[in-house]
Amino acid sequence: MCVELQNAANCALLLNPGSTMSAEHLAEENIWFDKYRYDDAERRYYEQMNGPVSSTPAGRTQTAQENGANTILQDIARARENIQKSLAGSVGCTAGEQSELVSRINSLELENRSLYSVVEDLRLAISKLETRVSQLEKSPAGGRPTLAAAAPCTKVEVKKEAVEDDDDDDIDLFGSDDEEEDADAARIREERLQQYAAKKAKKPVLIAKSSILLDVKPWDDETDMVKMEECVRSVQAEGLLWGSSKLVPVGYGIKKLQIQCVVEDDKVGTDMLEEEITKFEDLVQSVDVAAFNKI
Repeated sequence: MCVELQNAANCALLLNPGSTMSAEHLAEENIWFDKYRYDDAERRYYEQMNGPVSSTPAGRTQTAQENGANTILQDIARARENIQKSLAGSVGCTAGEQSELVSRINSLELENRSLYSVVEDLRLAISKLETRVSQLEKSPAGGRPTLAAAAPCTKVEVKKEAVEDDDDDDIDLFGSDDEEEDADAARIREERLQQYAAKKAKKPVLIAKSSILLDVKPWDDETDMVKMEECVRSVQAEGLLWGSSKLVPVGYGIKKLQIQCVVEDDKVGTDMLEEEITKFEDLVQSVDVAAFNKI
């Protein structure tokens, strides 16, 4: 190939003496002429990796089948290797591990035997109980124990003797001081009851009280609010104490009377206050409870 390239360069030089540089450059350029070597090397590499590629369809099919068979054979070989490794590992167990396994198996066998004996004992006990229950069910109701029937009789006799002894004790021929002792005990009990009642009466009784804030509304803006407050305060009752008051504007020049009072819950209620205040019909339109708090 180099000889042919040199001959071509010489011909070009003879035909065109001015093209010396191009001929020399063409003589040195050899990579394109060696391309077949690279192609052959690449083909051999892929054939080594995947097998030779056939140009015909039948050859390609056969090649694909051979490749599939090769992969299957490789998988089988790997599986065999894994099995052999696992068997070798199981065979290669140490003597200590084997002894531990044997001891565990022996302990489990002992536990199984003990449990079996316990179960057998329970079965025997259950069978005995069943036989006893069946015997009790078969036996007549009235013919069982005679001793149990005789025992109450002896108890009754003892009780009767005890009662007779008590009757003998009640007869006091020489007299006794039981009546005097009973009188003294009753007197002492009465004195203690009186002392307890007096002590309880001295104890102060807790009185429940409440603070109430009332809203007293007039009819219009011409109502005399001073007179209306005097009328409200004129309501008097036991357990009622009036407090501070003020006028609160409502609207359109109308003001309402807000007055506070303290009441005893057992004696005065809100219903009574509303009834008494609304009696002043000329001045009072309505009464509402604005606030109610326990003291």
